[in-house]
Amino acid sequence: MKAAVNTQYGPPEVVSIQEIPIPIPNPNQILIKVHYATVNRTDCGFRSAEYFISRFFSGLLKPHFNTLGCEFSGTIISLGKQVTQFNVGDRIFGFNDKHFGAHAEYQLLNMNDPIGIIPDEVNFETAACLCEGGHYALSDIKAVKIKKGDKVLINGATGAIGSAAIQICVHLGADVTAVCATENISLIESLHPAKIIDYKKEDFTQTNDKYDWIFDAVGKSSFGKCKNILNQNGIYISTELGPYWENPLRALFISPFSKKKVLFPIPSIKTEDINYLLHLHLNGHYNPLIDRIYELDQIVEAYHYVESGFKNGNVLLRIS
Repeated sequence: MKAAVNTQYGPPEVVSIQEIPIPIPNPNQILIKVHYATVNRTDCGFRSAEYFISRFFSGLLKPHFNTLGCEFSGTIISLGKQVTQFNVGDRIFGFNDKHFGAHAEYQLLNMNDPIGIIPDEVNFETAACLCEGGHYALSDIKAVKIKKGDKVLINGATGAIGSAAIQICVHLGADVTAVCATENISLIESLHPAKIIDYKKEDFTQTNDKYDWIFDAVGKSSFGKCKNILNQNGIYISTELGPYWENPLRALFISPFSKKKVLFPIPSIKTEDINYLLHLHLNGHYNPLIDRIYELDQIVEAYHYVESGFKNGNVLLRIS
């Protein structure tokens, strides 16, 4: 089978398309034919190992995971004999950042991985990008415990995480302000935030409004810059560590003793989370944005585009 393989950390060029054997499922595993996968920030982070801490999971000197791809949709073609909750031919989607593998024509999954059945009315393209941005947004929303009427500001509104966060927060009844560039205002209007700030014309940290939660979904701001626009008991969350690991350190050692807090929740995902995201989609509350679709052999180009910082929503790989 064809697979995108990288045996060392580095830029997108460390990835190449190679022929490798089709894996054989163990008794508790599922083999799927992958139709679509995303190229996302999780894949980029594990490929580059830009944050050294990731190597304690993925391998200190070289990657344990030679084929990345954590988000996917596909069809089950073979089952281990212990698997009873799925059938051959099932259309499935899911998220797997424990052993990856979706940037290939076939992928092995454990039967208890976060996997869901794709309903007939959902296509493979949409199903493939329900999880990554959605689950990171959902993890932070759960940590903040959003309530109806809470004032929320989301910086990085057009990314996979930011656009998912807008839609989930709107569904939960929050008053959402989205921050994006001029050229993306009409796109973000379709997600129905209460207000949009054009960062090319206005510095959102200088607004007169106050927020219960500020979510920096692109990691381009800081608690210090946002502190003055937080309510007295407001919370700041960023998807990045911040300079000198500022965000997790503040969350651990300063926030327990201050009213305005930094949280740095460790994301986790369960099957009920992906089914919740699917439920939101089926009921019209969450529609993952799709920016571009690349073929598998264009994966280096796809990585470069994702890392350019200009993508809107999700970047898909068409595998088969």
